[in-house]
Amino acid sequence: MSERRQLTYRDAGVDIDAASRAMVGVAELVRSTRTADTLSELGSFGGLFHVPPGIDSPVLVASTDSVGTKVLVALMTGRHDTVGEDLVNHCVNDILVQGATPLFVLDYIGVGGLEPGVTETLVSGVARGCLANGCALLGGETAELPDLYRPGEYDLVGTIVGVVAKPQILDGSRIGPGDAVIAIGSSGLHTNGYSLARRIVFGEMGLAPNDPFPGLDDSVANVLLRVHRSYLRALQPWLANDHLHGLAHITGGGLLDNIPRILPEGLSALIDRSSWSTPPLFQVLQREGGVDDAEMYRAFNMGVGMVAVVAADHADSLVESLASAGETAWVAGEIISGARETILS
Repeated sequence: MSERRQLTYRDAGVDIDAASRAMVGVAELVRSTRTADTLSELGSFGGLFHVPPGIDSPVLVASTDSVGTKVLVALMTGRHDTVGEDLVNHCVNDILVQGATPLFVLDYIGVGGLEPGVTETLVSGVARGCLANGCALLGGETAELPDLYRPGEYDLVGTIVGVVAKPQILDGSRIGPGDAVIAIGSSGLHTNGYSLARRIVFGEMGLAPNDPFPGLDDSVANVLLRVHRSYLRALQPWLANDHLHGLAHITGGGLLDNIPRILPEGLSALIDRSSWSTPPLFQVLQREGGVDDAEMYRAFNMGVGMVAVVAADHADSLVESLASAGETAWVAGEIISGARETILS
């Protein structure tokens, strides 16, 4: 009678030793993001963080998101150093619209199998995003799940926690008729619309990652992997300004679905499409994909990554302030009476 084989976790597709080796490189990246309020070390069961003192009635603001199918572009190109930065910037913008500044980020990486250097490269992007936004990478999880992801595949998710003084919460309640709508330019697709964009670029157009992108002096890979912008530094001086009445991060759903999320009942946003030229990237996607206008403005940001609603007599000041911070911004419309919707004119 043959002796029964003794199975190991590695036989089932999970290499604990490889995970331990990967964490050696990750540890220093995490330490590089420590702030004065970080209390715990990597490896703790939970991250410890001290709420900064001196904030009037501090309110914690939390959000969780991923970079979606943009990771498939990273996998196609073998470039994993930018999607972590995308993740942090997206999450920072999501809490920024409520007036919050980030305290810390937790990341989650689910993989089919740990490949040498990939985890460290992903975390390097997360750390770079944290450093740029002044927050700590407090901890996270890397899970090897061979029965859930195919070899080489991964998913990247982040949770962010920020803080805002209760009197300074931006909830849109101060928005009123006649307020100006300020558009702030995006750097590209950011982290939304990639399922449709990939279908058009790699399917309908038959392009490869290293091919030149039509109408742009850059490769397909570079265009699709442009980093999602963070608007924190540019908008932070205005967060305590009573003349800033609302912010909307233009993510999935585009201008049509995201601006109404901050509008009080009885108000709409009237957006003048002639106030900016649609970037060539979106023109190509629309033409080559045969996508109608309404679908474009829901699937993509169309060149607008953030919208600010401000008292009309402070619109020029905000635009000038954003320009001095390196952002492209313009008056794109106004708030009018209506059925809580975005109206494109």
